[in-house]
Amino acid sequence: MSEHTATNYLVISAIGPDRAGLVTELSDIVLANDCNIEDSRMSVLGGEFALIMLASGRWNSIAKLEDSLPTMQERLGLTIHTRRTEARDDTVNAIPYSVEVIALDHPGIVNQLAGFFSSRGINIHDLYTGSYRAAHTGTQMFSLNMTVEVPADTHIASLREQFMDFCDQLNLDAIIEPVKV
Repeated sequence: MSEHTATNYLVISAIGPDRAGLVTELSDIVLANDCNIEDSRMSVLGGEFALIMLASGRWNSIAKLEDSLPTMQERLGLTIHTRRTEARDDTVNAIPYSVEVIALDHPGIVNQLAGFFSSRGINIHDLYTGSYRAAHTGTQMFSLNMTVEVPADTHIASLREQFMDFCDQLNLDAIIEPVKV
């Protein structure tokens, strides 16, 4: 396959003041340049809209998209960064597991959980956190959802037991289970 017909990939990140219509305008520019949105995460954090997106297309379409983004950045009042990338290696022999954690909010929870998994060679594929007030008490709570990639040769029962002991020590309510597809 030549460079001209192979699929090329561009990661786009954008952040700026939130307002209605941003997703439409950003997806319009991708479509207008004959590219496709392969994967994306979009959220409002505080008063800011944040996006990370993987666009794909032929090399010339990706180049046109890259060239159009500075104008879009100015027009929408966003800070936009891009980076060329390759397709993800799907040959990694790992099993996706879902992790859910709820706890009283305090600093260090994400760091401690990330350390638990990285020390065991387990990659975090995605991670979402949030905080909220408990219904009856108003206590500040923390929630985390992530997908980890557990190497296929990992003894799952041992991992689950270690994880639950770890969470008990930190007073975290947690669940780890295979991703249901």
